[in-house]
Amino acid sequence: MHEGNLNARHYIDTFLFLFYSILASSPASGLWTTRRDGEVKLRLEQQGIGSETPKTVHELFQEAVKKYGDYFALASKKGDKWIKQTYKQYYEECRKAAKSFIKLGLERFHGVGILGFNSAEWFIADIGAILAGGFAVGIYTTNSPEACQYVAENCGANILVVENHKQLEKILEHKLPLLKAIIQYNGELKEKRPNLYTWSEFMSLGSDDPDSQLDKIIESQKPNQCCTLIYTSGTTGQPKGVMLSHDNITWTSLSAGRYVGLTEATKQQELVISYLPLSHIAAQMIDIWLPITFGAQVFFAQPDALKGSLIDTLREVRPTAFMGVPRVWEKIQEKMKSVGAKSSALRRKVAAWAKEVGLQTNLKRMNGASELPVNFRLARQLVYKKVRKGLGLDRCTKCYTGAAPITRETLEFFLSLDIPVYELYGMSESCGPHTISLPDAFRITSCGKEITGCRTMIYKPDSDGSGEICFSGRHIFMGYLNMEDKTKEAIHEEGWLHSGDLGKHDRNGFLYITGRIKELIITAGGENIPPVPIEDAVKEAVPIISNAMVVGDKAKFLAMLLTLKCTVNEETGEPQDDLTPEAIAYCLKLGSKATKVSDIVGGKDKAVEAAIQKGIALVNEKAISNAQKVQKWVLLEKDFSIAGGELGPTMKLKRPVVAKMYKEQIDQLYTDVATTSANPLSK
Repeated sequence: MHEGNLNARHYIDTFLFLFYSILASSPASGLWTTRRDGEVKLRLEQQGIGSETPKTVHELFQEAVKKYGDYFALASKKGDKWIKQTYKQYYEECRKAAKSFIKLGLERFHGVGILGFNSAEWFIADIGAILAGGFAVGIYTTNSPEACQYVAENCGANILVVENHKQLEKILEHKLPLLKAIIQYNGELKEKRPNLYTWSEFMSLGSDDPDSQLDKIIESQKPNQCCTLIYTSGTTGQPKGVMLSHDNITWTSLSAGRYVGLTEATKQQELVISYLPLSHIAAQMIDIWLPITFGAQVFFAQPDALKGSLIDTLREVRPTAFMGVPRVWEKIQEKMKSVGAKSSALRRKVAAWAKEVGLQTNLKRMNGASELPVNFRLARQLVYKKVRKGLGLDRCTKCYTGAAPITRETLEFFLSLDIPVYELYGMSESCGPHTISLPDAFRITSCGKEITGCRTMIYKPDSDGSGEICFSGRHIFMGYLNMEDKTKEAIHEEGWLHSGDLGKHDRNGFLYITGRIKELIITAGGENIPPVPIEDAVKEAVPIISNAMVVGDKAKFLAMLLTLKCTVNEETGEPQDDLTPEAIAYCLKLGSKATKVSDIVGGKDKAVEAAIQKGIALVNEKAISNAQKVQKWVLLEKDFSIAGGELGPTMKLKRPVVAKMYKEQIDQLYTDVATTSANPLSK
């Protein structure tokens, strides 16, 4: 290229940088806002990926159509056939949906709530809502009617898109004053109602309207305005609406995709499977935004994916990249172990040898070794290739886990089969990923290093180097909708996002999560659960309960440690064996003669045990999702106390201490019965 051209390019880049800097700072003066129509100052840098020209979602999609127009974008299975749409068709469908949303009265910066399993319609409704100037708002399919109502009201939903009659019923339970229409995208309508549409009826609503109205709205959109809301729960209180800007989404998908080495469709098309809940930021980034940025093809799994059919979709699609929450990887591990145990002695011996070779070789590779021993190459032919083919991962070069912590045991299990599972870490508030592990840069139990253009700060580190993990970069969210105090708590004056997680770096810059400041429990399925409301509800339902502590971090389900109300030694503050008079009276009402804790613990008193179970069942009925239900519980032999170490000086529960003290009882609650099904992803 001529020097003159280079100089011209430099001046253009400088002009664009200054132009977007002015755009970002006027009228937006701050890094955060809580107003639905607010604008923020973009965190542009002067060089590198952080200086990329900001884009709206529409601009990103237009670029994709130019580059990948005739490539397949979406694949939906109807019967035995995959019905596919190209990027051109996908874009046109999104425009149609946008025109219909406008026709239905979608107002600028108001929500379109989407409640259903992953599908082409979900994607089209999401992007259509953004193009029409509204907010795309995913709602968890496991949400209760009350939880759905809260999200719909909070985001100012004008329109709700539901999958089927079951989800529709949740919406019809409550009156939503701003709601103008409901669209059902699967199944027949069981009843005719005003402003209730099938998908095909909805898509044809705006067909006769000129494009000019939609184009005018699209042209008015700016990269520093909100386009998506992700609802996340706090430790107490209602969920918070995380406001993500166009730039958050378009920049993060570019930066993260380049960082992990995704290839553009024009070179070699990436194939992914959409099955994780799209109300979660991880699924939106991996299934919607990264594919549009790089021209990937997305295959929709069946609604019963997590109950068993995902393995069939994996074998059929053979994706090039796959993200599984820890529970998915654990299910595969459990089934493989179960099947392996039934193999012949010779097969078991070969598998054990191959796994030992695989683990040792991959651990050495992790630390920089490049040679592949002869026995590893032999094991690859005999075992690893067959395992990968059986799982549908024979073309998969990028296997990821995130959204919840994963155990070392599971990571080493797959590493021993030459399937490295790379951890990533982030939050809804960082538009998904912040750190990612790579094939040439990963450590077991580390969640990798920050994406190019992002920065990490360990806030107030202790002597071990562990402190609160803080993020900075163009992926940091705009603020929580209508929650100024919560936003100020999350975003530091200098723009750093406080994660609430504790972590530290090793000497090579790998990030390790060491704990959580906030008390949220993150299940193996990736759902964030605040424990306090559940514990309080159980104590209210079962008056004999003194203390309750929900456990379930990294686990498949929630369980609970319970203590009974007992007398306390006034001098030492230590709990006694005698029940309080209130507790004895409660027992008498049940027909129990118990007067001591030891009369009940260990299943000795069936009447009290049944009453506790009944109380927990009542609490479970009010749970906002299945993941928030308590599946198992155990009564401990003595109550928590300051003297015992379970409570702090202000009587606050010291969760890590309790978890350590009662590890044996907690482990017992999660002792699994081996499953006999041959499907690695069945329950």
